[in-house]
Amino acid sequence: MINNNIPKMKCLIIDDEPLARFYLKDMADQIDFLEVVDTCATALEANTKIQDNPIDLIFLDINMPYLTGLEFLEQLENPPLCILTTAYSEYALEGYRLQVADYLLKPITFNRFYQAVNRAQQQFILSEKSKKNTQLDDPFLYVRQSDTFIKVSWVDILYVESMQNYTKLHFKDKSIIIHQTMKAIEESLSSEHFFRIHKSFLINITHIEMISGGRLYINKTELPISRTRKEELLNQVVYKKLISK
Repeated sequence: MINNNIPKMKCLIIDDEPLARFYLKDMADQIDFLEVVDTCATALEANTKIQDNPIDLIFLDINMPYLTGLEFLEQLENPPLCILTTAYSEYALEGYRLQVADYLLKPITFNRFYQAVNRAQQQFILSEKSKKNTQLDDPFLYVRQSDTFIKVSWVDILYVESMQNYTKLHFKDKSIIIHQTMKAIEESLSSEHFFRIHKSFLINITHIEMISGGRLYINKTELPISRTRKEELLNQVVYKKLISK
């Protein structure tokens, strides 16, 4: 039974074979707790997608040109949950070393696929509950600037702005630039209170002043909402508290 309080897992399929990508997406589309964000033919292409989008689970082929799946996984700073897919069984031990959620041998049956994603979802639920409990109990975080550690309250963060490998935390009276990716910041903050409205902006929903068209206002600052995120923002944040229909 699906827990309605647990969001769908946002997935990325990475495989250099078009038919394999199609087949994996077709199976994922049958699972109501999975949402396929995109598919990629190379690890290099996937790296950009993971930097720019919140991804909870990747289906990762091992044998790919330029950068293998294992090499790609090892270089990720904060890797999402991963299910390895390959035609070669000798990589299974490498998968366990990298602590992947599961290891699927091609050709992949739907039954085996379903087992793997259920295992990944259980890990995802535990992680979400752990993050939620920690963040609600303790409102304070530390951010690092060189050899200095600054204590901040996540409640006071208005929004977070991505600047490639840096992020800027915006407060009412100041901003702090830190050497951290947007994805890592997003994973550190409560999904109950923070929402990604755009690849470059993560907002604290308690500070929203107004939403108008494709724009959102916080502390009199206008921020863009991407078309793909607007409907989810309205459903998850606005409509639940809408008093005038």
